[in-house]
Amino acid sequence: SIYDADDQKTVMKEVAKRLEINTKELPERAILASVSHYKDELVSVEEAEREALEDFTLRDTVKAYRLYQETLKKNNALDFDDLLVKTVQLFRSCPEVLDSYRDRFRYIMVDEYQDTNTAQFELVSLLAGKHGNICVVGDDDQSIYKFRGANIRNILDFERVYENACVIRLEQNYRSTQNILDAANAVISNNRGRKEKSLWSDRGRGSGIRLRYCDNAYDEADYVVDSIKRKRSLAGSDFRDFAVLFRTNAQSRILEEKFVMSGIPYTVVGGVNFYARREIKDLLAYLKTIDNARDDVAVKRIINVPRRGIGAVTVNKLEKYALDNSLTFFEALKEADKAGVGKAALKLKAFVELIMGLREELVNGSVADLLDRVLDETGYIEGMDAADDIDLKTRSENIEELINKAAAFDEENEGADTAEDLPGASARSVLSRFLEEVALVADIDNTDDNDNRVLLMTLHSAKGLEFPCVFITGMEEGIFPGFGALQSEDEMELEEERRLCYVGITRAKDELSLSCARARMVRGETHYHAASRFIAEIPEKLFQDGTGQASGRARINRQAAGALPSSGPSLPYYNVKPALMGKPYGTADGQDRQRVRSLKLIPRGSDLKKGPEEIDYAEGDRVSHIKFGTGTVQSIVKGVRDYEVTVDFDTAGVRKMLAGFAKLKKM
Repeated sequence: SIYDADDQKTVMKEVAKRLEINTKELPERAILASVSHYKDELVSVEEAEREALEDFTLRDTVKAYRLYQETLKKNNALDFDDLLVKTVQLFRSCPEVLDSYRDRFRYIMVDEYQDTNTAQFELVSLLAGKHGNICVVGDDDQSIYKFRGANIRNILDFERVYENACVIRLEQNYRSTQNILDAANAVISNNRGRKEKSLWSDRGRGSGIRLRYCDNAYDEADYVVDSIKRKRSLAGSDFRDFAVLFRTNAQSRILEEKFVMSGIPYTVVGGVNFYARREIKDLLAYLKTIDNARDDVAVKRIINVPRRGIGAVTVNKLEKYALDNSLTFFEALKEADKAGVGKAALKLKAFVELIMGLREELVNGSVADLLDRVLDETGYIEGMDAADDIDLKTRSENIEELINKAAAFDEENEGADTAEDLPGASARSVLSRFLEEVALVADIDNTDDNDNRVLLMTLHSAKGLEFPCVFITGMEEGIFPGFGALQSEDEMELEEERRLCYVGITRAKDELSLSCARARMVRGETHYHAASRFIAEIPEKLFQDGTGQASGRARINRQAAGALPSSGPSLPYYNVKPALMGKPYGTADGQDRQRVRSLKLIPRGSDLKKGPEEIDYAEGDRVSHIKFGTGTVQSIVKGVRDYEVTVDFDTAGVRKMLAGFAKLKKM
């Protein structure tokens, strides 16, 4: 079986429970992220254990790594990272297998090379090692997935690794106007870790970039709504022509509220993927169990779906019996009469017989027919917990679509040869190949081209898309670029934020609007933000006030942003002198413009003092928090403008927070 994200979480939850890990202090998702990072970097369990000898904070994570891998092996399963890691291990340990694949794949082509991780780099290098025929396509300026393990050095060092490589720069852009490209070029040129290039277009200069400095987030959302309405009124644009981009998902709330109030249809990109919907995962779990009964995660998901009267107590007894006797969960079900589950043994026997009977139904090789039998034999649709008739209809339609998928798969694979003429290969069942195809399907948002809605999405979600009119909102220090990048000592963090800005700008075909807010609610309090440094990096001549000239408001924003360095750490929270607040966009007169030139930023607060305010508690002190209750201070780290305090709360676990926001009281 191939485990998806939910399956991995289920396994890690069991692992943490067995190792008695405090998941409030070390959540399962954090352990999984570390395990994924180890695999991305091809770090084995043994290597991780040696590393943990020198860093005790890693010990629980590494213990979980080992048990997690042992559990996957017992379940005859792999996670997505293992698909690469195991292949690399196979190629390294079996030269004859590697040589066979090298001869089969004499020419290697890789797209989106800037997003590859270490394991992917090694796999490609191994395959290309014999014939040296490798072609990669990528844009280092669009490397924005470091948090997923992407290593930008793979593309930056390509010519060093392959000394005879020929580099072809594709600098003509067929999407955007020259004004938009000039803005993108100007921003990204501030990065040092990149290959020199400059995009150009033959579409003409196009309209100037619009820049709006709003009073607050609600004002910003109103600006977006009004702009869309005005554009539709003047040019007859469709709603689908507009995209609103933001740095974090949380920023969508106010925009959504304003869109609803204004009657503008919209879609937030990144909803529940088809294969992540409950009914689809349930039916796939049945198929996984039929195909591979050693898959404990799949078996446990469906043991009481639909309800069979098999509760958590029974499952716990079976888990213990399986563990004590070195059995899989399904094997334990077969011996339920020995597991001390009482009357539930009869229900478990019926479940085992159901699965074994369905396995025999697979003789004709049709996955669609098998799905029909699963639905008939289990009464799944009749037993669905639907909220209402509409929910029942929607979920039933989803099931029908899964059957459609299976039928299409059956048709495509009719008469296909399941054996492959490669070392160690063997025939695989039709069902196994169907499940593999489903597991590997790309997680792409299937937006209907006929769905006339404005799209709201994060900048990361926008990569690869294009729209006639794009709004990039929340362009403020501490929002975009984010606070973490500003505080990081690694300049590559800020450079990745700048690449993300570059990606956002180049989503626009014809019109680009940038906006930021003077004030924004953060943790329930109003904070004042400087305009993003990325605004200051765009030449003033590219902005528009309706006449093709940079507006007074544009100068306000660029002056404010320009007061900050273009790189290096900075604090995101400021009070802006209110000399021009409230002035309508693009109406600054001569006197106002003179004031614009002298606009300054002052640190938040009236005393102008530098450094964090002093606190009256120390490490080891007991403190109280309005939300998390009482706890003990574990550590205090002095930052540029605030203290970072780590507190072990009695009921809420370990939390890191800024002293200025936390308002901790010494007890």
